[in-house]
Amino acid sequence: MCLSACTTLVTSPELATLPTGEAPIMDYQRVLQTYVNDRGEVNFPALQANPSDLERYIAFVAQQNADLINNPNERLAHYINSYNALSMYNVIRSGIPKSHAGSALIEFFYLRKHLIGGKELSLYDYENDVIRKLKEPRVHFALNCSALSCPVLPRAVFTGDGLDKELEREARKFFAETRNLQIDRAYKSVYVSELLDFYKEDFLGTAMPTLIAYINQYAPEKIPNHFNLEFIPYDWTIANSAR
Repeated sequence: MCLSACTTLVTSPELATLPTGEAPIMDYQRVLQTYVNDRGEVNFPALQANPSDLERYIAFVAQQNADLINNPNERLAHYINSYNALSMYNVIRSGIPKSHAGSALIEFFYLRKHLIGGKELSLYDYENDVIRKLKEPRVHFALNCSALSCPVLPRAVFTGDGLDKELEREARKFFAETRNLQIDRAYKSVYVSELLDFYKEDFLGTAMPTLIAYINQYAPEKIPNHFNLEFIPYDWTIANSAR
């Protein structure tokens, strides 16, 4: 399969002049407030028609060297916000596909490159070679690739000062949803989002002996350790509120 030779650079917008005193993250905050609903779905047609706020933030991400952000929480918040924004930008630049499934998944995550801090990276590269290196497994409840089975996209940006509480909140919200966690006590089984299978290495890297033990930190009710664990298939349909 052609991967490296078939990559495409998603052109970043020119960095526009920002309003005096306004931080670039406020552009992305407006995007979240304007186009994202309470279910974390995005009105992609409306965003595609009015992309200026998102484009200004993407232009900032293209130039911002995150290595210069000394505070680790601020750096991780930047990574999460920029990943989620790049995912949204990727959707509208791809013509708003219906799903990431099949060959579209390879195109979206592997072949389409973005300028991030002066480097050309795919979303796969950014997540696995940069974000996961920080060894914060709760980040997987905050990263959103615009698919229906992704964690709900909040309508506010992640912040350095509040990041620990924000990640804790998102982890608890994730497991409070029946689409992500279902317990069948009669059959001694628990059904959990396939996300936990995708990143099992990260969750078990926290000194937790099993995935059930990890989940029990955030689940609304405790799951017996002997229950059978099964995964709920991931829905790669685009989380488009206008669909």
